[in-house]
This record gives sequence, C-alpha cells and structure tokens, in this order.
Amino acid sequence: MLSLLAAVYILHSKKLDRFYIGSCLDFQFRFEAHLNKVYPRGFTTNSDDWQLFYLCENLSYSQARSIEVHIKKMKSKVYIQNIVKYPDIIIKLKDRYSS
Repeated sequence: MLSLLAAVYILHSKKLDRFYIGSCLDFQFRFEAHLNKVYPRGFTTNSDDWQLFYLCENLSYSQARSIEVHIKKMKSKVYIQNIVKYPDIIIKLKDRYSS
C-alpha cells in the first residue's frame, strides 16, 4: 500500500506581521502556489513577502492536518515562535497525533 507523506508548514509575512499555518502533501508545489497567488481569495494573497518560518515533513496526512488544526487553535504568535525555539513541542505533537 502506497503511503503519502505530508507536511505542516508555517509562513510569515513581515509586511503583515502575521503567520499562515497550513498542511499539504507536496510542500514545494503548495509554497509556490502561495507565492504565485494561485488562490485569489486566499489569505496569503494579502502580501507578497511570505517566507518559510517552519516546516515539518514526513508526517501522515491525518497527522499533518491534526497538527495544523492544533497550532491554529492556539491562536498565539508566541506559541508559533516557541515551536522553533523548543523542538520538543513538535515531537510531542507528533506523538499525540500519531495514527
């Protein structure tokens, strides 16, 4: 059985001073879609300076989606910054949402 690996990613815009959290199966394709404003009504069309802030790959799709939702529910810039500062946070989230 073929198992597709997914990713959770966080983008940051200095112009907006905002983060964008997402998950996908093909990060490079999805990141380019954000930069090229493929989805005209999407949040990331509000700025043109999106940079990759954090990327966690090699997750199951359900695990990636669960971690994405968890981070969004926190509604905290500090929490997002702490994900980079304290790698144990992601390790614990991977364990919590493992299939």
